[in-house]
Amino acid sequence: MKKGLFPERSSGPEYSTLDDWILHEAIPFSVDSSETFNASINKVVASLDHSVELLGFGEALHGGEDILILRNRLFQHLVEAHEYRAIAIESSFPRARLVNEYIAGHGPASYEAVQESGFSHGFGRLDTNRELVEWMKAFNADPDHRVKLSFYGFDSPTEMIGSDSPAQLLHFVLDYLASIDGEVIKEHRDRIDQLLGQDSNWENPEASFDPAKSIGLSPATTKLRIETEDLITKLCLRRPELVAKSDMSRYLEAVQYATVARQLLNYHAALARTSGKPGERIAELLGIRDLIMADNLAYMVSRERGRGKVLAFAHNSHLQRGKAEWKLGTVVYAWWPAGSHLNEIFGPRYAVIGSALGVSDANGIIQPEAGTLEARLTAVSGPARFIPTRKGQGLPAPAISALPIRSGSMKNPTYFALTPQSFTDFDWLAVLDSTTYSRGGPPLHKP
Repeated sequence: MKKGLFPERSSGPEYSTLDDWILHEAIPFSVDSSETFNASINKVVASLDHSVELLGFGEALHGGEDILILRNRLFQHLVEAHEYRAIAIESSFPRARLVNEYIAGHGPASYEAVQESGFSHGFGRLDTNRELVEWMKAFNADPDHRVKLSFYGFDSPTEMIGSDSPAQLLHFVLDYLASIDGEVIKEHRDRIDQLLGQDSNWENPEASFDPAKSIGLSPATTKLRIETEDLITKLCLRRPELVAKSDMSRYLEAVQYATVARQLLNYHAALARTSGKPGERIAELLGIRDLIMADNLAYMVSRERGRGKVLAFAHNSHLQRGKAEWKLGTVVYAWWPAGSHLNEIFGPRYAVIGSALGVSDANGIIQPEAGTLEARLTAVSGPARFIPTRKGQGLPAPAISALPIRSGSMKNPTYFALTPQSFTDFDWLAVLDSTTYSRGGPPLHKP
């Protein structure tokens, strides 16, 4: 067992067995029953520190329709009963601005106009995301709702294979500065556009596997990184003037875009580096991506402070507190995920709910093996239940460390099972008996 995996116990129930813990602590609910669902959410929220500003909700896999439905219902009740006013999902930070304009009523006229350009990873094609966005738009259109909702993407502008050009980010900053002082910024724009070149040079998916295919350390890109630093310095030096000529919100948004552009250029530089250790380069890329995620969420919480709280939704592995691991073939990639950074940034102001499930025929997930945590959790009444981990407090540590890990998916490589670390990674677990595959998701193929 890892040293420090389970913290010292504090006051609270002590359980002699895991099954005893599950029996006494599980809160059964059904998403289809507003009464039981809302009551269970109220209990979860009441258990959290009163200072929580950012609540994470993780999905055990990409492709779980019922988890996405749960997310939508969760956010709706948090809005209606617990002063949440924003949701941030695992989608491109710059693209999501278009969706936020749509729900505010002064952007594109239809969801179809934002489902591709407003999301990354193809997430705009998911029916549950459409339903979420349309509900938020209807909420904002109601004049009785004085404080409107905000939609964010907090992912870096990258895909699993491939990465965006920093052009969209840098042009946003340049446009902001040009709206205040167009003549002064023209020289910067000309230099930056020349150094950016073609988007296709940045987006080459082969660079993920071959550093030689990346332009991240080319002379032009190195000069662009210096230009970006100069742009950030200009924003900071002129802060009093820029805030006075625009407003604090617009200014901080421009600074965040510039900061993400800097981080994205660092990501491209890492793409171009070679490493002698297996997995080191990929682990660094994963770590940079999660660092960008954490920084984006910190910005979003600060932007929403005074308006309401923020719900963040992403894969469990991004929002968990402990170190993330991803095994691909014989190589294990390990990195610090966004949740670990958020835990340091926010302390008790960050809380996170992880999710788990029993079976999913559509996702190639069979019944959990006897004795695994998923088998034990789904043995109690359902079809779903919340259970508090209390960061491992009050639980029999030897039994937890000896838990067998259930088998993975035969179709969906994004599915990760619970582990002993899950007890300290999350404040609560939401465990579903089963899930179908996401409506609108791409076809799954056996690996």
